[in-house]
Amino acid sequence: MLRAGCLPKIGARVLSACIDIGSNTTRLLVAERNGGGRLREVCQQRAFTRIGGAVGPDGRIHAAKIDEVARVVATQVRLARDLGAGDPRAVATAAIRQAPNRTELVHAVQRTCGVRVHVLTDEDEARLAFVGATRTLTEPTTRRIAVVDVGGGSSEVAVGTLDAGMTWSASLPIGSGVLADGYLRSDPPGAAELEKVRTHAVGAFEGLEVPPVELGIAVGGSATSLRRLVGAELTADTLERGLHVLASHPAAEVVRRFEIAPERVRLLPAGIAVLQAAADRLGLSLQIAQGGLREGVILERTDAP
Repeated sequence: MLRAGCLPKIGARVLSACIDIGSNTTRLLVAERNGGGRLREVCQQRAFTRIGGAVGPDGRIHAAKIDEVARVVATQVRLARDLGAGDPRAVATAAIRQAPNRTELVHAVQRTCGVRVHVLTDEDEARLAFVGATRTLTEPTTRRIAVVDVGGGSSEVAVGTLDAGMTWSASLPIGSGVLADGYLRSDPPGAAELEKVRTHAVGAFEGLEVPPVELGIAVGGSATSLRRLVGAELTADTLERGLHVLASHPAAEVVRRFEIAPERVRLLPAGIAVLQAAADRLGLSLQIAQGGLREGVILERTDAP
């Protein structure tokens, strides 16, 4: 059965699919590549699997969560194949990469639906986010670009140009899930909680020497959701306005007013803190990208001869 927002299979279109198993969400993208090398979205589907919040003191992912993720991926694989994307590529990011028992999740997915999960290195993650963000820009540019990818368990900064690709990257062990789980307890979050989140985020970027850039781009679930809340440009003012909304209203009201998923609303104050710290370090506002890691996976894969 097709999900809302998915176009039906038509004719002989060649479709590609990526399943991104992240720290907060497990997401499917099905897209086709047109003659100009650009992607056209056919379907997006997500589940808030929150792997990052289901690890024990030893960092191992709980068995029940592994089973849940395997079932979610299997559902997304069936959807992709129903649409005509016969060989989905599944990738996993920080929460899985950091887990001592990551191979258990990889094997569970393969047993359940026959798809191999590729656990990305932090450099892989940064590169793919850079590819997806820069090659889906509406206007080409020769400027030096920084792509900030705020995930649930880590945040990557990638620098480069459209012609040269990524030439520098860094990965930081903070993300919206890590900070929300560590500090946010109230609904709406209190001033003391938000200050702890901000202090942690700022501290994580201290000492990070990013090469000079001329354009800043934000990708990831927090950035995408902020488009609904504050628009496409993340300046100090718009981020502060978004944080004020989240700190002034219960989550249920924010969900109703802005049509943002309840799980994401809880994570957004932490995501804002990381994006603001990154923007401050770059000395630039951030534009919310049209594409990110999943688009990068598909573009790199379809580049191959």
